[in-house]
Amino acid sequence: MQNPISRRSLLKSASGGFGYLALAGLLGQHAPAAIAQHPLLPKAPHFPPRAKRIIFVFMEGAMSGVDTFDYKAELQKNGGKGGPGGGTLTASKFAFKQYGQTGSWFSELLPNIAQHADKLCWLRGLHTDTPAHPQAVVQLHTGSANAALTRPSMGAWLLYGLGTDNQDLPGYVTINPSPNFGGAVNYGSAFLPSHFQGTRITDAGFLPNIKAASTTALQRKQIDLIQAMNRDFAATPGAPDPVEGIIESYETGFRMQGKVPELLDISKEPQDVREAYGIKDGPGGSFARQCLMARRLSEAGVRFVEITQGGWDHHNNLHKGLIDRTGSVDQPTAALLADLEQRGLLEDTLVLFGSEFGRQPTAQGPDGRDHNITGYSMFLAGAGVKKGFTYGGTDEFGIKAVEGRMHTNDLHATLLALLGLNHEQLTYRYAGRDFRLTDVAGEVVKDIIA
Repeated sequence: MQNPISRRSLLKSASGGFGYLALAGLLGQHAPAAIAQHPLLPKAPHFPPRAKRIIFVFMEGAMSGVDTFDYKAELQKNGGKGGPGGGTLTASKFAFKQYGQTGSWFSELLPNIAQHADKLCWLRGLHTDTPAHPQAVVQLHTGSANAALTRPSMGAWLLYGLGTDNQDLPGYVTINPSPNFGGAVNYGSAFLPSHFQGTRITDAGFLPNIKAASTTALQRKQIDLIQAMNRDFAATPGAPDPVEGIIESYETGFRMQGKVPELLDISKEPQDVREAYGIKDGPGGSFARQCLMARRLSEAGVRFVEITQGGWDHHNNLHKGLIDRTGSVDQPTAALLADLEQRGLLEDTLVLFGSEFGRQPTAQGPDGRDHNITGYSMFLAGAGVKKGFTYGGTDEFGIKAVEGRMHTNDLHATLLALLGLNHEQLTYRYAGRDFRLTDVAGEVVKDIIA
């Protein structure tokens, strides 16, 4: 125990240097008794997994499938006519053609992703519950659109079920998450212990206040003192649950200072790799930087990485907006898939690409499309899924899923199954009941599993 003078001195210096550490999440080597029960150590799955980790490539705002990768011949033929559900059918202005041995359709907007046609697994019968962005985005990330009870995010459930492989890094990282449409709820842990929440970074590799404020030796003394006090507080009757998360976050933060800055420094990548992703300075290179960081984080053992590209909410300015957005994501996404494959990482990494819902084949105003929650697509690639495979489909115009219908709950159940987790068994007791990511629904779509 420190004497009173050194104790006050340490607390004074610590007060400005460690508040940031409550964002991350592991218990360190200086608490050996707790390490034996550490919640983020790797855990055995329920059954043999097909994948070890997930990269979620999130197109926030609802990408228009009928203009990008859901070719509808009848829509192209009947543009300008009335749609079966009302409104005026609007043919895409972009040319489509088929790629690969599978003959998958892509528009001219996605020539680079199209080169990977034969390794993609399409989910073309997706549907969800609400056409409002905030609720739909939260439902995609947490399984529930009910704002009355915040639920843990996908990544938090995954850490809770499997732990993480790299004890020097957070197990769940979200890069450039949007402050809109739920904000931190989309990467939070809700009623799960706080060490399962996502760690937020920017596309420039910036994690707030990660730089050390003093020498390593002094920091270690500061943390030891604070941790002793925190553990005393955590042991008192009625101590709030977040105390344990704070204790653990200090240790991860301490280790992250040495590991994370180097890991996120993409300038160390070879020039040809950076060129393949389309790395450039400024906002125009944001998504490319995210994709390259996602590969580096996944390669280092991070269990769940999410990257985000916003700006897909095209109620107007559809065609110019699509050219701009696809111009930002096409090359980097294709490069991510190629890079993962070349490094052997695609064998145990599952990539999910998609939006919270889709867009209608009918017109909204002079140049826009409204939301579509009744039928839209996402694709998977990598570990555990069939290559060049399509599951489900919408009607001839792309309005509604008519075969292989797959709800958001089914998507979550299937993702968990690919990582070796039974969604009905992955539960957490809270407020008198057992909660799970899929609530009381969800069916595993076994047809897509390789």
